[in-house]
Amino acid sequence: MNRPQEKPAEPELPDETVIRALGLDRSARGRGRGFWTIVIVLAVSLGAIAVYATQTLTSRPLEYKTTAALQGDLKVTVTATGTLEPINQVEVGSEISGIVRTVHVDFNDVVEAGQVLAHLDASQLEAKVRQSQASLEAAEALVQEAQATLGEARARAIRATELFKRQHVSQQELEVAMAAEARAKAALVSAKAQLRVRRATLDSDQTTLSKTIIRAPISGIVISRNIEAGQTVAASFQTPILFTLAENLTSMELHLDIDEADISQVRTEQDAEFSVDAFPERRFPATITSLRVAPRTLQGVVTYEALLFVENPDLLLRPGMTATADIHTDHRHNVLLVPNAALRITPPGEEAEQVLRTYGASTQRQRQVWMLRDGKPVPIPVTTGATDGRWTEITGGELVAGTPLLVDIAREEE
Repeated sequence: MNRPQEKPAEPELPDETVIRALGLDRSARGRGRGFWTIVIVLAVSLGAIAVYATQTLTSRPLEYKTTAALQGDLKVTVTATGTLEPINQVEVGSEISGIVRTVHVDFNDVVEAGQVLAHLDASQLEAKVRQSQASLEAAEALVQEAQATLGEARARAIRATELFKRQHVSQQELEVAMAAEARAKAALVSAKAQLRVRRATLDSDQTTLSKTIIRAPISGIVISRNIEAGQTVAASFQTPILFTLAENLTSMELHLDIDEADISQVRTEQDAEFSVDAFPERRFPATITSLRVAPRTLQGVVTYEALLFVENPDLLLRPGMTATADIHTDHRHNVLLVPNAALRITPPGEEAEQVLRTYGASTQRQRQVWMLRDGKPVPIPVTTGATDGRWTEITGGELVAGTPLLVDIAREEE
């Protein structure tokens, strides 16, 4: 008798409590709880790492860079840029229109006052002068004719007067003779006036003709030539510039634009030094000769023009060069100096903040510098004076020369 086959026993599933404890719940809710558990663990780990790193970094000792206060000279300067120009520069133009016939000078030629620089075509003006000369000669002839007519009329008037006294002519004939003399006088006056007009016309035409010769008004050097032979010069509305002459390039002027913030420090007769791009390693001396009152405004920046006298015996400097100048506005001898970095630094920490609250905030003149005492920053109140941008004069306080002052902070390298 056959027995029925027994089904194999199914494996027992773990208890639901154990599954939840192990985070093995296969439901969506179980999977979400496992994910957030991992996130929380990672966040706690990163926070611990950050706290450890912060404590490690803050526990490193601070190192301070120092520079000693010193006794020395301080030169206060104002820096400005400008352009070199000739002291006397003349633009030579033409008062008349015409065609340039010849040009006798070129760039860099040295010329003397009165020297011919160029000729304009003068054929039309020469013809006009000849015409005026002929008109003048005709006017002179009319004057001579009027003088002869007057002489004749005067003689007739005299005879008529004598004959009238003897009653040989009538009153009417006497009056006719007298009127003829008067007309002859008037004709002579008119002829002489016409003569003066013709003479003035001739002078004007000759003057115009002379302007076809362009001459140098001063002695100097030709720094610009704007014409060529055959070119037409038109002087209808404004005088065309043909040449530019510089009187003497051994002495020049430096035109500087001084910022409005620095103009109060600048005075005439102050010394300056400047450099140009052509000679960057060389410093040229200059002296302020004039300060212009009129302001210049460019893109909202207000400047004032200063003129400086420059010696140029070697002719190294040329008109138009851009110069960067340092004007010596003040010079302090044997004063106590500190680096500007020592006035800017503020040591970190609550102790430094407490010191600053005790001494109060720094003002323009009342400042603090810092020194190390037993490894801790200690402030020294000082009164500041002039500065050149790198060093500052100390005019008051207990600071002495040679004191190491904090200028920067650096952490100890691992």
